[in-house]
Amino acid sequence: MPGRAFPSHRFSAATAALMAIPALLLTTPAVQSRAPSTLQDQRDLTIQQTVESIIARGRGRIGVAAADLDGGGEVLIHGDMPFPMASTAKIAVAATFLSGVEQGRFRLDQSFPMMMPAAERGERSAAAPLRPGPVMSAQQLMELSITRSDNHATDGLITAVGGVGVVNAWLARTGIVGQHLDSTMATLVRDDGRINPATTIDTRTASTPRAMLALLAAIDRGNALSPQSRAVLLDTMTRTSTGKNRMRAGLPDGTVFAHKTGTLSGVTDDVGIIRLPDGRHLALAIFITGPEGHTPHATMIAQITRALYDGYARDVPRPETQQSRR
Repeated sequence: MPGRAFPSHRFSAATAALMAIPALLLTTPAVQSRAPSTLQDQRDLTIQQTVESIIARGRGRIGVAAADLDGGGEVLIHGDMPFPMASTAKIAVAATFLSGVEQGRFRLDQSFPMMMPAAERGERSAAAPLRPGPVMSAQQLMELSITRSDNHATDGLITAVGGVGVVNAWLARTGIVGQHLDSTMATLVRDDGRINPATTIDTRTASTPRAMLALLAAIDRGNALSPQSRAVLLDTMTRTSTGKNRMRAGLPDGTVFAHKTGTLSGVTDDVGIIRLPDGRHLALAIFITGPEGHTPHATMIAQITRALYDGYARDVPRPETQQSRR
């Protein structure tokens, strides 16, 4: 519920987070007021052609979605095709928990156990069994889940909110169509490799590039979470330590961005929000499946990211600016 005020004891960490990332959170009204133009359409087409030339080198299924959230403009390649989310699903899990904090159901300093895989006895169950592990605060679980992609911490948050069905209900309420979770991280890891994601579309714990872009946009624009929750989540995402050879490798040094990686057998993902030099926010989702391996996939993600960054960092002149030059 954007704009709602909360007791300070529930969001003491959020206040610090708001102070910590003004470069990502603050966008000037002048930037937000830019209107779409014909030149912008041509820019999107040029960027899309550049990205398509990069992904043509891959041998699997590759999906890309990007949007200039302030200036307008969008690129979609296989935008409505489901891809394995892998650990990028952890964004929705964290957002669902933060929504529960807003409703007064949880606190960030409240203690919950990590959920660890338990031994399976007899026939293989549909869901991997879990047992409680080390207990820590929700803030710590979120930090481990996002920044280190810790599966046990993520399953702790999923269990705390009431299961993957609650996460899916939050996505539906937020208006995200085309993204859903079907299992805990423990089950996802246990079953990894049973389907070739490069040749088979598996809709379990999947997202279309368009749906992931919609989720990132809803979080960044404040439609999905309160300003305090948004600050906590984006601040945590700026500290992601995984995937240094993916999006991060394609960005100029010092670029402020918040992201989350995902990795499974034959799956290499990275999704996030980048702050362009003039303050505009660029949201992007890149899902790669294929036989090449994670290192070549990471190189492709870095190249796609740089093409999108360079393309959208070049501002589109507004019509009135063009007219004044004539």
